[in-house]
Amino acid sequence: MLNLAPRHILIGSALLLGLSTAHAAEYEWTFQASETSGEPSFKIKQEWAERISRMTDGRVEIEVMPINAVVGPTETLDAVSSGILQGHMTDPSYFSGRDPAFGMLGNLVGAWQNPYDFLEYMKHGGGEDLYNELVEPYGVHLIGAATFPLESVPSTVPIESLEDFEGLKIRAPQGMVYNVFERIGASPVNLPGSEVYTALEKKVIDAADSTVLSNNDAMGLHAFAPYPLYPGFHSMPMIAVSINKQIWDELPEELQTTLETAFDGMAYDLIARLKAQDIETLQRLQEDPDVHPYDLPAEERRKFSAAAEAEWQEWAGENEMTQKVYDSATAFLRSRNLL
Repeated sequence: MLNLAPRHILIGSALLLGLSTAHAAEYEWTFQASETSGEPSFKIKQEWAERISRMTDGRVEIEVMPINAVVGPTETLDAVSSGILQGHMTDPSYFSGRDPAFGMLGNLVGAWQNPYDFLEYMKHGGGEDLYNELVEPYGVHLIGAATFPLESVPSTVPIESLEDFEGLKIRAPQGMVYNVFERIGASPVNLPGSEVYTALEKKVIDAADSTVLSNNDAMGLHAFAPYPLYPGFHSMPMIAVSINKQIWDELPEELQTTLETAFDGMAYDLIARLKAQDIETLQRLQEDPDVHPYDLPAEERRKFSAAAEAEWQEWAGENEMTQKVYDSATAFLRSRNLL
């Protein structure tokens, strides 16, 4: 049967088909993040996924899903390994039950007072190599490490010294941060970040180790916890941007380089943009008669750091990898006069 469509329509259709084929994604992946969809940091991650699509001329398409969208936060390691997810952007402390080294690399509590020092350690001080040594046996590869600016502790009561942590029911994820809060007399409660809002609202907890000031404010936490402790001194969790190792190993080298470059860019962009949002949020909260931000004095911060360092030493003896992490991180901190 002859096709009687006009020649210009046939040519146009062929061109459109060709364009569609040329821009069809070769790689379509789902990554799960550790934030809810309403948090500013989650939106920044989504923007970078869209940027990667443009950087690769549509060859790579990444859908970033919020916490619990596919699996629970402690299950993403297995999900990436098995291919249920192709990648995740999450805090490795969630996997401390597998190996305490995840907790040490994921959040060496009290070590970092500047997020750029942490990024330097991960990229140039051996941190990323150690993390891949830890995670690749699970079938996962670290593309790059990111982190947040200094965090906040939303609290229902004022916290003006370490003594105020005595008996305080504070949300903390499984891992080192949980143990350090316990060490200073608090009563930590292991909850995922997605449950912090409800737990504060229903007075299940008094305070929370819960991301940055602007994220907390966007989630409405200050309605129930009007005494945010900021800037944070306790927690600077790593965001492990990881992918299934088989997928990574089979990628062309130029796409590997593009992904590494893009996620390194995301790490710095995330810090700068969230810090700007935190400063703006703090200024607004300081003008709100119902919210009372606190800043822990330097002497109290030093006491916390001493408690944290004692906890590092205990964790270092857990196994060969935790000792490697301890030796590597403390050597870096000393070389920068940060310890």
